[in-house]
Parts: sequence; structure tokens; C-alpha cells
Amino acid sequence: MVTRALVFTIMCLVCCTPSPAQARQGRQGGRGAQVQAPPQPPAADKVTPEIPGVVKAGTKIEIVTFGLRGSDAGVGTPDGSVLVTGNGGVLKVDRDGKVTTLVENSDQGAGLAFDSKGRVIAAQYSKKVSVIYPKGSEEVLTASFDGKPYIRPNDLVVDKKGGVYFTDCYQIGAQRSPDDLPQAVYYITPNKKVIKVADDVNRPNGITLSPDEKTLFVNDWDGPSLIAYSVQGDGTLKNRRNFGKYDLKQETDHGLVSGADGLCIDGAGRTFATTPAGVQVFSAKGEHLGNIEAPYGMPPQNCGFGGPGNSYLYVTGRGVVYRIRTLGTGVKNRGK
Repeated sequence: MVTRALVFTIMCLVCCTPSPAQARQGRQGGRGAQVQAPPQPPAADKVTPEIPGVVKAGTKIEIVTFGLRGSDAGVGTPDGSVLVTGNGGVLKVDRDGKVTTLVENSDQGAGLAFDSKGRVIAAQYSKKVSVIYPKGSEEVLTASFDGKPYIRPNDLVVDKKGGVYFTDCYQIGAQRSPDDLPQAVYYITPNKKVIKVADDVNRPNGITLSPDEKTLFVNDWDGPSLIAYSVQGDGTLKNRRNFGKYDLKQETDHGLVSGADGLCIDGAGRTFATTPAGVQVFSAKGEHLGNIEAPYGMPPQNCGFGGPGNSYLYVTGRGVVYRIRTLGTGVKNRGK
């Protein structure tokens, strides 16, 4: 007779065992760290530490879903749902945690954002940035710069004018060519002109704007600090500075680095960076307020705000989506 425990084990193996391609992505960490995707449900009894103004001690880390073929992004929408990339497409997580497929094929979408028209825009590992939803509005916004293809567009954020900032960087361990574009941050202006606005970050990854859009923040996966820039009227950047110092836990052949991946911000200007140390939280002044460890012991990949009252921090990575009730709320009508 087959026991319930055996049935559960078989179901976990069927649902969570990655394909060869998924296994490779797990080993590469999707966007950086060398880890495997979780083979079983994450622990459901994890809670947060006290981070003043951010989360109360003992706040439950709620598992929304797991066993996806990858999970990335995490951008809130005006109706309280959250969009994530996973299973090769874009998934919609509603206010109650129900998951449905919004886009079947995102063409290797990683980071997501939406504009004032409600269009979903994706940074795609297929070397482009595109509008991918709603159906019928699909459009490639950029697929090259100075006549060369991008390396691997990673994450993005859209400003109130409709301009798009995005990061372009190497996959860890990828072979580089001297003919490749430099790792950089680009800006697609509202009239669709593409300009390079920064190439002075070791490995640019997560990206977001301050609530007033006067400051652009960029995670440096291969460095010790969260980087900030002052945004100019034409979308260009100046006044590069080290904004916040990460806890360093990512080991490389040249020492410890942040391993910082995704990045989001709340309405009070506190930034949330997903790293091997967990979600590292910084104040609006760059003070390191604390860390929220992942419930499955592996680096999270991205984050955004959504859910009831826009007061939940959603975190994605390694086929898992979880959320945390926060004391603050996300930036209105932006989601990350």
C-alpha cells in the first residue's frame, strides 16, 4: 500500500526536479550566485528580525508559491497583484496569493516593470528590452547599442516620463570578448533614443529610482557598496557615490563581494537589496538597517512591493515566491 508520505515525496520530485536547463540556471544562480534551486518546500515557520520602521520582530515570512522553473522580478501593479517571471513566462500573483499565467513566453525575461500605460516591459537575457504585455502591444524597445548587441539585459525601472533605465551585465562565468559592449546602465528616453548613462559599476544588476526620481540606485554584484547617482532632467546621471555598504558574503576569486542582485524601494526611500546575506535594508540616508534571511537558505534574486495596501514586500528567487508584511508601503504606481 502506498503511504501518504511516499505520495508526497513523489509529487515533490515530479514538481520540483529541474530540467537540465533549469539545473544549469540553478548552478549559476540565474543572475549570479552558484547555488541549486530548492528541491523541497521552503520552511514555512520563518520570521523576521526587528528592523525599526520596516518590520516587527516575529513577522511571518509567507510562502506564496514554490517549485517554479525559476523565479525573478517581483513588481507590484495598481490592483495589488504582483508580476514575476517564472516557468518561461510572466506569472501574476493576486492579492490572495493565487498564481496565474499572464504571458506564456517572456523570451528569457528577467526583470520587469510597467509604465503609465499599463504595459509590461521586460529586460530579457535574449539581448533586448521589450514591451511584452498586453497582447498586441508587443514591441522591441532596443536590441543593440552602437551597432553591437547587448550582453544580457538584467533589470529595469521606468520613470514617470516613460523612460526606461536598465542594466546590462555578464552572466557569472561567461566567456567575454573584447568586442563586447562594456557592462553598463542605459536609458531609453521617452522618444526611444538609447543613451549609455553609466559604465563605472563593476557588475550592475538590480536598479531602482527614489520615490521623487531624483536618485537612481544600482546594485553592484561585484563590489562592496550600493551605488547612487543624481538624475538629470534629460535622464543622464552625475555625482556617482557609494550609498550603502553591504554585508559581504559572496566569495569570488578576488575576495568577498556583495553578490547583490535585485533591488526595490519603499515609499519612505528605504532600499531593499537581495543578496547572499538575505534582503539587506538601507535607510533613505544609506544606513544599513538590517537583513531578512531567505526562508530556504539560498540567495533571493529580486523584490518588489504589492499585495493588500501595497504593504507587502514580495521576494523571488530559485523557483520560490514569498512575501513579508511591512510597516511601510511601496512607491505608489511603480511596484519596485
